[in-house]
Amino acid sequence: MTKVGRFQVRIVRDGIYHWDGGAMFGVVPRTLWGRKISPDELNRIPLGLNCYLIETDEHTVLVETGGGDKMDPKARERMKMPPRPVPLRDTIAARGVDPESIDVVINTHLHWDHCSGNTILDPSAGIARAAFPRATYYTRRAEWEHAHERHPRDSVSYIDANYDPLVESGKMILIDSDREIVPGVSVALAPGHNRDMMIVTARSAGETFCFFSDLVPTVFHLTPTWVPAFDLFPLQTIETRTRLLEQAARENWLCAFGHDAIVSFARVTRDGGKFGAVGEIL
Repeated sequence: MTKVGRFQVRIVRDGIYHWDGGAMFGVVPRTLWGRKISPDELNRIPLGLNCYLIETDEHTVLVETGGGDKMDPKARERMKMPPRPVPLRDTIAARGVDPESIDVVINTHLHWDHCSGNTILDPSAGIARAAFPRATYYTRRAEWEHAHERHPRDSVSYIDANYDPLVESGKMILIDSDREIVPGVSVALAPGHNRDMMIVTARSAGETFCFFSDLVPTVFHLTPTWVPAFDLFPLQTIETRTRLLEQAARENWLCAFGHDAIVSFARVTRDGGKFGAVGEIL
């Protein structure tokens, strides 16, 4: 846990999964990215399912909800995930926070690894119910609409049970523009990974926390041109990433990344045209 002005911010890592290193670094050759992180025998690297809790004066905000309970056993084995998921509520409680205190959930986008903990499957009733029943959920309307387009490029990333029951019940609010969700906590469009992904910032007493989500998935992606093969708009990723990293370095933001398996927080630095990270809190 760390302080950002009057706010408290803590990571809740919903486990580790393993994914192809080449996919995570796109056109960057393994001879380069392999110096930063070593892959296993199947070329997979460890990635965190990173969620963050922001406790403000009046609200407890959960950013992302991790991998959830909807991956089949074969997929879990392929990603070296435990056969049975640990409920995110239990992980949050183990960090000293009452899950019932969460009144806001923000999904930066709706890929399965960022929102599958939104709901819990109830096989007996054949439904998915809200994992955080006191919370109002937020995501971007255009992202939800894209999820239903079933484009062959990324349809595998979307699982309707993670969000549709919440939209249908009125528990998920679909927003159309950048906005403050609760006092001090805001979302802003950050396209590149996909068209409608958002970043989350929390500002208090002159200090800023920023969750970059998949715009900067790990500290190894601080080089703007190291873009994952998943990104639908790689040139836009470079532009958006460079702009926001420059601001983060200039304003000394405390930053967090969507999938770093080790680094929970870091300050971004800039030396000429190169970005780096210092002061990590592990």
